[in-house]
Amino acid sequence: MSKKDAFTHVVPVSFEEHGRAYTFGATQNDFQSGDLVVVETVRGIEMAHVSGDVVSIEEHKGKMELKPILRKASKKDKERFEVNKEKAKEALKTCDAEIKNLNLDMNLIEAEYTLDQSKITFVYVAEERVDFRELLKRLASIFHCRIELRQVGPRNKAKMIGGLGQCGQETCCSRYMSDFEMVSINMAKNQLLALNIQKLSGQCGKLKCCLRYEDNLYTEMRKDLPKINSRIEFNGKQYRITSYNLLLKQAKIENKEDIQFVDINVLLPDVKLYD
Repeated sequence: MSKKDAFTHVVPVSFEEHGRAYTFGATQNDFQSGDLVVVETVRGIEMAHVSGDVVSIEEHKGKMELKPILRKASKKDKERFEVNKEKAKEALKTCDAEIKNLNLDMNLIEAEYTLDQSKITFVYVAEERVDFRELLKRLASIFHCRIELRQVGPRNKAKMIGGLGQCGQETCCSRYMSDFEMVSINMAKNQLLALNIQKLSGQCGKLKCCLRYEDNLYTEMRKDLPKINSRIEFNGKQYRITSYNLLLKQAKIENKEDIQFVDINVLLPDVKLYD
């Protein structure tokens, strides 16, 4: 009998607030959203919280092998989890000192123990690949457990650190995002924004994720509109479209004698395009 055959239910869990949900197998259905549970993962034994409704194994459509939920977190598990967080802070300082001693070009962000303290993971950011073999040896001799050094990108770093965006809200990545999709400069062009990379970039130094959220809306708003620099006839005169304000639904049209700001809804029915 496979592990999946032994499970009767599938439970969604997350390892951080607003984090990505992962599915785990269970042999009972007594879990509620928000419950703390102890799970077995590829990284080891970890604490997580139930993040959704439990479903029967028959309803589960996934094909990947399920890892088990070992138990609901006990008082001892919760106490150990809090102790591990304090130990991880000290481990972070120790690892950072060793990085400086070895003169490695790494920016350490976070340290985390598995619940049973059999492994500690150090998360870092680096511009290029780092040869950390000597660092691993030193850390293993200090902590006497398995060591993992995990490199992440600048978006993940911003998610871990958190902060406020230019909009005044908590950054999207730290508030609710679990995956990062590509954001391209073409999305800024689609909004007719000035291509000032500094203003278009978030705290991570990459293009703001909100450009991707808004891209479909701006694509829809620009649908059927004449291109910028199109020559048109409007009210019996020839003009050139020089810009749009899509939120105000305005087009700026001009010729040598005149400049006008025209409601797009007024412009379109009367417009005559010239090649």
